[in-house]
Amino acid sequence: PALARNVVSCGVNGETVELNRPIEEDSTIALYKFEDEEGKHTFWHTSAHLLAEALQELYPGIQFGFGPAVENGFFYDVMPAEGQVISENDFGKIEAKMMELAKKNEPVVRREVSKTDALEEFKADGQTYKCEHIDLDLEDGTITTYTQGNFTDLCRGPHLLNTGLIKAVKITSVAGAFWRGDAKREQMTRIYGISFPKKKMLDEYLVMLEEAKKRDHRKIGKEMELFMFSDRVGKGLPIWLPKGTDLRLRLQELLRKLLKPYNYQEVITPGIGGKSLYVTSGHYAHYGKDAFQPIHTPEEDEEYMLKPMNCPHHCEVFARKPRSYKDLPLRIAEFGTVFRYEKSGELHGLTRVRTFTQDDAHLFVRPDQVRQEFENIIDIILKVFSIFGFDNYEAQISLHDPKDTEKYIGSEEIWAESENAIREACREKGLEVREEVGEAAFYGPKLDFMVKDAIGRRWQLGTIQVDYNLPQRFKLEYTDEDNTKKTPVMIHRAPFGSLERFTAVLIEHTAGHFPLWLTPDQVAILPISEKYNDYAKELQAYFDNAGVRAIVDDRNEKIGRKIRDNELSRIPYMVVVGEKEAAEGLVAMRKQGGGEQATMTKEEFVKRILDEVDAQLNVATK
Repeated sequence: PALARNVVSCGVNGETVELNRPIEEDSTIALYKFEDEEGKHTFWHTSAHLLAEALQELYPGIQFGFGPAVENGFFYDVMPAEGQVISENDFGKIEAKMMELAKKNEPVVRREVSKTDALEEFKADGQTYKCEHIDLDLEDGTITTYTQGNFTDLCRGPHLLNTGLIKAVKITSVAGAFWRGDAKREQMTRIYGISFPKKKMLDEYLVMLEEAKKRDHRKIGKEMELFMFSDRVGKGLPIWLPKGTDLRLRLQELLRKLLKPYNYQEVITPGIGGKSLYVTSGHYAHYGKDAFQPIHTPEEDEEYMLKPMNCPHHCEVFARKPRSYKDLPLRIAEFGTVFRYEKSGELHGLTRVRTFTQDDAHLFVRPDQVRQEFENIIDIILKVFSIFGFDNYEAQISLHDPKDTEKYIGSEEIWAESENAIREACREKGLEVREEVGEAAFYGPKLDFMVKDAIGRRWQLGTIQVDYNLPQRFKLEYTDEDNTKKTPVMIHRAPFGSLERFTAVLIEHTAGHFPLWLTPDQVAILPISEKYNDYAKELQAYFDNAGVRAIVDDRNEKIGRKIRDNELSRIPYMVVVGEKEAAEGLVAMRKQGGGEQATMTKEEFVKRILDEVDAQLNVATK
């Protein structure tokens, strides 16, 4: 059954389980496998409590903040008592204590208490942060707690029935984190970990982590001179270097080629907008805290904001003149740069930044056009995945939660209509999807694509969203065939998601070995001595005229050193030139990775490169 808030407990790996308390009429028991997303979340949620239980025994007087499951494992924010410090040197003893407790096979007991009783209980334990959480965040009425051994935590669940299912744990890192994410509050210690129901699974995960370190886009990006960050420029503000800019522009060219048959019209909108624009759209109310705060102009008494989203600007483009039903679909595209105020502790290379460029577009369509346009966008996204080798992907329909009335705008009728439109399009395309309640954008449901990279990690990339709400908020309209005014439907879409995040994922998926058509430098020309530098430069000019991107490595180094250095730069092809090559107009080709080697004419080599590029890009034009 689907995971719900009233789930009492979960069994993992399909084992037969019994509840640790009587089943109420509104309670559910769910059985999941660890491979299920719900199973992992439940497993790691209980493991976070096991971590806290271990810390409670090892560090008397420690205070607890929040301890959730996350995408890959779990963490717990704690405040050690005075004189206590938790560092990497303590990981081993924490892991040992967690396994000692897990082997006790302690039942995880759910209990319902009043807010008053919960406050008294956690106050008696000296848990200041838990008391603040109860005071500020929890409503009067019944509160649930979970207890295992001597540790009790505030929690809605669900959890494992007992800790004995946890067979392997690893503390992965320790960092600082402000209480409640507020930089004005005290800094706590955040301890990250991961756990598994089998030791073998942990061993495989650790091997994957080592491979992930080698593929880290921050490391490879620096080696390949693709992008940089500067403290003077500001945290989370990437600078694209010449090679990275070349790569980025090539990505944009590819998408423009894919969009050409669909009659998209590209626009450029400003990087700021009046605050009232985002108040109208609803972005200020829903994302104001995650945006850079308004810029006030005293002379005109106006307020502007750095653009957090492109869609309000595109609504204004639609509204600039009267529209007829014959004008629709109107497809407005933009490589639009937006700004979000991410907390400094959450910034991570290109995957989490404070400014990024979306490959954004907004389609204004009639209701009868929604499904066909949605299907066309699915085709575009799947072409992108095919071109870059993202063959292992999942699709998720992100739905609204009818119970969460504050998070979403619009009527239930509108939500039902838009969610059903996505379901119908997915059925028509034969796309297997799963549904997640509560993951929709505030203005509409969406279809999200998650890809698995070469080492099995999951990344969210392309997205399509159906929106009946923003056109109403902006009072957009078109004249229908019967001469009445109608409100268009808006479809948001971004095949890459953002150029920054997509580039980071692509670097880690390929380990920096980009497809030949995309890589900034396709060929490195290596003269064996300075006597052949002139021939190397002649070759470079010839390659350039033929459309092949080449560089000359004319350093005063031995040829072996040049080969090693250019291997590290991940340039797909190297050509070594010496006396014979210069005399006969030849190149001695070496393929990246110590593979194929051959001597051929420069004309033959150019044809080889261009044929390989055409073969790689052929899928884009089909």
